[in-house]
Amino acid sequence: MSAQKVAFVGLGVMGYPMAGHLAAAGHDVVVYNRTAARAGDWTAKHGGRSAPTPAQAATGRDIVFSCVGNDDDVRAVVLGESGILAGMESGAILVDHTTASATLARELATAGADKGVGVLDAPVSGGQAGAENGALTVMV
Repeated sequence: MSAQKVAFVGLGVMGYPMAGHLAAAGHDVVVYNRTAARAGDWTAKHGGRSAPTPAQAATGRDIVFSCVGNDDDVRAVVLGESGILAGMESGAILVDHTTASATLARELATAGADKGVGVLDAPVSGGQAGAENGALTVMV
């Protein structure tokens, strides 16, 4: 796969290493995390850059990945004026790695379709060690 312009939203125990693997593979990565210091730590280690909002992280990106806590956390980073979808352009793809409900997956698919954005519900299995070792199973 050629290098892509990607964003990663959510740098917790899973997202931090997942985003790191994207950077190591040569992708142009922009990150966002609620705690800006965590995003700063990530960019100091992996390069790339951080953005002050999910929308700004998503702007101009081909693919945006998110990995946050639960349905409400996903809604908070994806929807609304400063959410991921606000920054995405038609033709881009949102991949949500959060283990969330089917109701939310359908809600995001509808919101994405309204904007011409593809949405993949893609929870992962393998835990923190799998994320750190690049050995997660992705269920799309």
